[in-house]
Amino acid sequence: MSMRFRREFLASVGSGMMIAGLGSNLAAELGLVGELGDEAFRDEGGRLTFGDMEPLVAYIQETEPSRLQAGLVDKIRSGLDFKTIIAAGALANARVFGGQDYDGYHTFMALGPALSMSSRLATERAALPILKVLYRNAQRIQSRGGPTKEALGELHADHDFVGVGGGEMQEATRSGNLEQAEQLLASMSHLPAGEAYNHLQYSVQDEVDVHRVVLAWRAWMTLDITGPQFAQTLLRQSVRYCVDAERQLNARNQKPSPIRELLPKLLSKGRLLGEPLGDRDPGDGWLESTISSIVFGSPEQAATLIADALAEGIAPSVIGEAISLASTRLLLHDRGLTASQARPDRPEGSVHGASIGVHASDSANAWRNIARVTNQRNTVASLIVGAYHTAGRGGQIQSAPIPYADAAKGLNCKSQEHFMQELHESIQRNDQLQTCALVEAAHQAGMDAEIVLNGLLDYAVSEDGALHAEKYFRTVQEEFATTRSSFRWQHLVGLGRVTASEFGHPAPGQSEARQLLGI
Repeated sequence: MSMRFRREFLASVGSGMMIAGLGSNLAAELGLVGELGDEAFRDEGGRLTFGDMEPLVAYIQETEPSRLQAGLVDKIRSGLDFKTIIAAGALANARVFGGQDYDGYHTFMALGPALSMSSRLATERAALPILKVLYRNAQRIQSRGGPTKEALGELHADHDFVGVGGGEMQEATRSGNLEQAEQLLASMSHLPAGEAYNHLQYSVQDEVDVHRVVLAWRAWMTLDITGPQFAQTLLRQSVRYCVDAERQLNARNQKPSPIRELLPKLLSKGRLLGEPLGDRDPGDGWLESTISSIVFGSPEQAATLIADALAEGIAPSVIGEAISLASTRLLLHDRGLTASQARPDRPEGSVHGASIGVHASDSANAWRNIARVTNQRNTVASLIVGAYHTAGRGGQIQSAPIPYADAAKGLNCKSQEHFMQELHESIQRNDQLQTCALVEAAHQAGMDAEIVLNGLLDYAVSEDGALHAEKYFRTVQEEFATTRSSFRWQHLVGLGRVTASEFGHPAPGQSEARQLLGI
């Protein structure tokens, strides 16, 4: 791993990556986080407000998209920083949608990644990803009624619930009882936020649903942007999502995922919860074999394989690598959309947006990160459920990846200028194979990964990406930084394929944003 990528990753995770994993008591003693109790306020009518942040939150929530960008550019030129703007956007999004609107929670999950993307851009272009996601945010908020319709209102703890934990939260979400589930979260206001987050994982692990787990992870990471004082507001989104999902299962008379019965059985195996987890790395051969087993095996087989590996002392970080790389393999094996599956923003052959591989990669990234920051029970459970979630797709993919490695053999990447010209041309003609081959050729030529990543970043900003461009770019950035050198370039190859797939669908508002910024 390059030192630049490692430093960037560690700096970007902030306190959020450490709080839950340290243990709630130690985290509190170190001053990393306070209690879950929210610093959101209530006005006389019981409306949720956000103290000093409220004027900016209200501005983002109430301003029409056509006027919002110009106003934000003026505020940026007057000295308002990107982090504060994104924090306000996140709070406005949470108050309006509460984790219960498809476009709404997708936009919330893109806010943090957009802030990270802006840090990689030259000064004059750094505002573009910020304006992009906030334009999308404003469009959806206004379509829902702006300030006239808000999901989150006041929430008072019922002290009869004090002392409850993850099991009780799980029961409340399974029953579809929103009032009780939110009361349970509120009753944890005396706990450090990391401990409350550990309790919430019981409900998150109940289903294999990309939005369920990614929303839970991105809500936690957003605390590094808003500050941990708004933890209750952000985590309520996950509670409400889980309750909504359960209600939909009941309404459709669908059975819940078998993971609910399988996970407790696997957790009882060996010494997964009784003794410290191991730190053994069995090497690249084991990793390759495990990736293949997850990609082509059943969910139950993959979950059992990971439980056994943990019991044998294999390091959680190594297991996380296997799950993450398996998800990227799904992307590289993807057939692309058929003509019957296509739609205007995702044409035939495309692999961007809500595709098998992008969804698998984003969910694996979330499971892997949650495993890093939570207690041992949830570390184990997240990796088991993550493997279960990624597996079982063998019938939906090709037996072999697109032949990018063979196509790379005849390519010349001697100069950065020539490479970038070829990369842009292949992306702009939607040539997925050639783009993947160019990324692989850059790897074989020893090119700095940042050159490739920055070339692909341009399109993650300019293109719509069917709601997934920012989130998936951040996923690849993180997974590259935390994967061993012998495998990590597969993530960049996958990003190259998605980038070529999504080109040709400019993000709404980006043309106006560039004019406002003089680009």
